[in-house]
Amino acid sequence: MDSFTALADPTRRRIVEFLGPGEQAAGTIAGQFDLSAPAISQHLKALREAGLVQVRIDGQRRIYSLDPDGLSEMDDWLQRMRRFWQGSLDALEKVLREEDAQLTKPKLAKSRPAKQGKGKPK
Repeated sequence: MDSFTALADPTRRRIVEFLGPGEQAAGTIAGQFDLSAPAISQHLKALREAGLVQVRIDGQRRIYSLDPDGLSEMDDWLQRMRRFWQGSLDALEKVLREEDAQLTKPKLAKSRPAKQGKGKPK
C-alpha cells in the first residue's frame, strides 16, 4: 500500500497526527479510538507497510513513531506538484494581468482631419 492510499483512511490520518508530537505505545494509540485493539493494530500495520510509521519493541510494548523517510517521500512529491502548479498559476496570472491591462487601457479617440473653413486663409 502506498502512503497516499494509507492516508485515505481517516483513522490512519488521525493516528499519524497523534504520533506527530512523538512516539507512543500501541496501547496508548488504541486508547484514543473507539475501535478494538486488533483494528488499531491493522491500521498501524498498514501505516508501517506504507512506510509512514516505524515500530520498536520495548519489552512487551510496541512503540510507534512517524517514519521520517516515508514522510519525506510524500513531501518530495508535494514539492514537485507545488512547483508545477506555481509555474502554471504564475503563467495564468501573467495572462490575466495582460488581458486586464488591455481592457482597462484608455481608448484613444480617433483623430479627425481639421475642417477647413470656407473663407480665405489669413
